[in-house]
This record gives sequence, structure tokens and C-alpha cells, in this order.
Amino acid sequence: MMIFPWRTRFREGLGWRLLGAFRCRLPSGVVGSELSRSVTGKIRAARVVGGSVAVLSLLAAAGPTASIRFLDVAKQAGLTDVFVCGRDDRKEYIIETLGGGVALFDYNRDGNLDAFFVTGSTLEGYPAGKEPTNHLYRNKGDGTFTRVSRDVGLAESGWGQGVCAGDFDNDGWDDLFVTYWGKNRLYRNTGKGTFSDVAPKAGLAGSERWSTGCAFVDYDRDGNLDLFVANYVLFDRAKIPKAGSSPDCRWKGHAVMCGPRGLPGESNQLFRNRGDGTFEDVSSKSGVAAVTNRYSLSVTTLDYDADGWPDIYVAVDSKASILFRNKGDGTFEDIGTIAGVAFSEDGREQAGMGTAAGDFNGDGHLDLAKTNFIEDTANLYRNNGDGSFDESITRYGLGRIMQYMGWGVGFFDFDSDTWPDILQVNGHVYPEIEKLVPNNPYHQRRLLFRNDGGQRYLDVTEQAGSGVTTPRSSRGLAFGDYDNDGDVDAFVNNMNDVPSLLRNESEQLGGFLSIQLAGKKSNRSGIGASVKVRLGKRELLQEARSGSTFMSQSDLRLHFGLGQAKSVDEIIVRWPSGAEQSVKNVDANQFITITELEGITERKRIAGRGGQ
Repeated sequence: MMIFPWRTRFREGLGWRLLGAFRCRLPSGVVGSELSRSVTGKIRAARVVGGSVAVLSLLAAAGPTASIRFLDVAKQAGLTDVFVCGRDDRKEYIIETLGGGVALFDYNRDGNLDAFFVTGSTLEGYPAGKEPTNHLYRNKGDGTFTRVSRDVGLAESGWGQGVCAGDFDNDGWDDLFVTYWGKNRLYRNTGKGTFSDVAPKAGLAGSERWSTGCAFVDYDRDGNLDLFVANYVLFDRAKIPKAGSSPDCRWKGHAVMCGPRGLPGESNQLFRNRGDGTFEDVSSKSGVAAVTNRYSLSVTTLDYDADGWPDIYVAVDSKASILFRNKGDGTFEDIGTIAGVAFSEDGREQAGMGTAAGDFNGDGHLDLAKTNFIEDTANLYRNNGDGSFDESITRYGLGRIMQYMGWGVGFFDFDSDTWPDILQVNGHVYPEIEKLVPNNPYHQRRLLFRNDGGQRYLDVTEQAGSGVTTPRSSRGLAFGDYDNDGDVDAFVNNMNDVPSLLRNESEQLGGFLSIQLAGKKSNRSGIGASVKVRLGKRELLQEARSGSTFMSQSDLRLHFGLGQAKSVDEIIVRWPSGAEQSVKNVDANQFITITELEGITERKRIAGRGGQ
């Protein structure tokens, strides 16, 4: 985690700073970025004229409004285990800071999303048989879960970190890969309600490293899911300096745990799936291992240049982040700097944590989001469609938010108005510092940003209910419709605490379509497929992906909010195999499965939603 001095930011320009001052006089509870939806605010822009703020445009309300509410129902739903990562009163070593991921997947194919949470441990250890373990919760289909970890073979202890899902053997059952400080695990889903760790047999156990984010990705498009693994620090406790022993071990004048600066960095790994249950380490010959001495965390796959070959974006802590461009010949090159996604807008290395991809402005190109350390903005990189990105965090209204330490982040349409909103979860890394430094709480609220028609983001955190505003120290984040009611919920892995299940109780502004992909020539999970949904002149774009947010796995079903459309004009799927498939005139408010080369093979309708 990079340590920054407070920086005065001039890039917003005098006019916007004056407008910011004007916004401070809004009614209580209305923040500046919500101006266009406030009772007083039909003001959308301003500039300086003769030393005063002049209104450029007075507009009618910026579209429909709706009540927003997320309620944390984890305990009522049966998610009651505590997931551990070091001590909770202070952190002596950096290994204690990252927390764990969460995965949402339907392990038993009963139509209900199940939830898997990763746990760490403590440096002091536990008595035999008392160690915390990872947990799988089976969704009972009635809004509650039951713990089945030991029954299915997933109750492993150790210093777990991240998780990603995908059907690596194309048998129709999604498997799990779990990263560790130690040896990683590949849990093969037997299809009989159990899992088996096949990492040693598959060639994925390897040497002991500190692995973090991961993603299944068919980088060579041969129909078999390959695996990308991010690695953080070469961590040897005996060689780590003590807190306060160097400038890299102090923050705001106080002694804190050391790192990552000053510690040896790592390279990342790529494993090619041979199609016989084993993997080949192609890190070196693919060019992935050529990018060295980085502190890599979250992994997000996306075809940013729409050439049909999946690329890989990696958030890097305290150094330049990485964009691996897939050259289509089995090799990658890091073009993060050239593309504009390696540094901040003013050229600084940032402490990258979480990542997400989505088309937030509706121009048909996948954009990127990245969270960073406290006293720095997050990144919102707009894809220009020519291989480059523009930093747009200020332009889209979020450039003033620097008081949070961000981790998991994702695009999701929480109100089904067709525009991707953003949820970010936060929490400090130094629990001991909150008593010493003002405005640096260890537990922090989440942030919810509503997409205002692709023009800007509005901070609606205060309106979103206790599930968002209650402070926690959060890390992993995953999205999915666990109760199959047609809106997207969120699961959060919290540090040394029970998880959060943020049930979406927001008013929906329209209908939805949930799309499950099933590959035939492509990998069975459909990972890497792009899906376009056409609604008149609007075109909505998503990709099926493994991993992302922060060391976590969201539902592989793609949720499209449809606004007031009663049906979809056309769905276009571009499969990893290169096949393109079109389905026309699909009614709203359905869960459907599109099978490669076959069309819609399953559907389930939900009545009573907007748009119908």
C-alpha cells in the first residue's frame, strides 16, 4: 500500500472548484455529485463569468428517480462464520492486511447461487482442529443458506486469499481455484455434490508463493480454460523488517507494518490447459513473467480492443499496473503505460487494489475501474476505442472522493435502468492508526455511485441504507441475484468479521434479462464471450468473466437492466470460438440460457417487474 502526502489537486479547474463551493450550500444530505437529482438542482454545469458562477444549462430532472435500499441480511440468511486475517487490533506484517475473496456460483446446478468465502489465519496459529476454514454455503432457495463446507470437501485451513471459478474440464460443473500464501488449490467439482483438490495432479500446486487474484481465461481460444494467477510479495517472515524500522514502515509519522514498498516484488503466472486435466506453465514463453518486481492483486480479463482475443488487466500495489495485450499468437505484451491505465492522470504510481470492467458510458467499448489507497482517487478509465484510455474520474463527478481505502469494486445495474452503476467496498489496513490519526477509521462505509445516463456518476451512498453506510473493514466483493428476483445483490468478505449480504431492495426502474451462457466449441462456462443486447438505438455490452472485483468471483450469469423495454430486439453473442450467434425478439423479465450453436435452450419468466 503506497503512502502518499496530501496533494492539492488543480486538474478540476477553477470553474468546477467554484461550483463545488456552490454545492456545499445544498440541503443537508445532498452531496455535490447528486446536484442534478436534488430538489434544488437542475443545474448541470457552470463556468466563471465576471468572477461569479454562471449557470450554463437549466435542465428538467435528469430522468426517473427511484428509492434506493440495500439491507445486510447475512445473519438472517445463515452467513454467520467469521473469516480471519491476522489480528484485528494491529497489523505487524503485511500478510495480515489483504483479507479474502468470495465466489458466487451454482455448484450443484439447482438454479440457486451458492456462496464460497475464503479465510486466512493468524501468525500465532491455532490449536489443532480449531483452525478457521474456508466455507461453502448452499443456497436453499428460500433466502437462506446452509453451511456444507465439510460435507463437500472445501473446509480447508491455511492462509487463503482469492478465488475464481470456471469449468476447466468442460464437464458441465463449475470448479474453483483458490489462491494462498502457500500452495494454491484447484477444486474439481465432481458433479456429485463434492469437490476434490486436483492441483498437484494438474500441475498447479507448484512452489509456495503469495498468490492473490486469479482468473480462468481461454487465452488461446482452443476451448479449454487456462489460468492466470497474480502474485504479490516474496514474503519470508524472518526477513521482513520490523514496524517503524524504515521510512517504508511508517505512516503519518507512526510505526506501521512494512510493505509492500521495500519488499521484493513478484511476477505473475499463466498456465495453459492441455485439455487432459493438466496445465503447462507458460509464464515465461507467453511473456507474462517478463513483467517483474510488481505487487499484483486483482485480475480482470476483458477484450479491451475487441479483436476477439482476451486481454488481462492487473491492479498493482505501489507500482505501475499492468495491461497484458493478447497478441493472438500465444504471447502477451504489457501496454499499460501506452494505453493509459498504468498510472494516475498526473503520472504517479498508485496503490491499486480492486478492478472491474464495464461499458459505463454506453459507447460499445469496455472501460475499467480501479480502487486505490486512501488520500488518492480511484480510477475510471474510459476506453477510447483506439487502444487507449482516458482517466475520467473527475469528469464523471468522483474526483473529490479520496477519504476511503478501496478494495472490491464492480459495475452493476442495481436499478435496472440500463446504465452500469458502481459499488466499492472499503477498509483501512492499519487498525491501530485510527486512534492516532484523525479521519482514518479502520472500518469504513461502502460507496454506491448511480450512473446518470452515461454522463456522470452520482454519489447515492447516503440514500442507500444501512447495508451500504454501516462501516466495516471489507475486502472481497461479488455480485449476483441470489434470490432470483431479477435484481443484483452483493456479497462482501469482511476482515475478522461475519460476511455481508447486501440484498437489493431498491425500486427497479425497468425490466431485466439474465443470460447464462453454455459453450459447445467454446469452453463450457462461456467465459470470454461478449454479449450485446440491442434495445432500439441502445446497445448494452457485457462479457462473461472469471475473477475480478478484488480476488473474487461474481455470478457468471449476465444481468442486463432493460429500462422500460418490454422486449429485447436482438441478443448477439460472440463466442471465444469465433462463432457469432443472434437471438431476436426476447421478452423482458426472464432468466435464459443461450447455448452455443443452438440458441435459447432454457428460460424462466418472472412476472410483475417494470417494463412488462
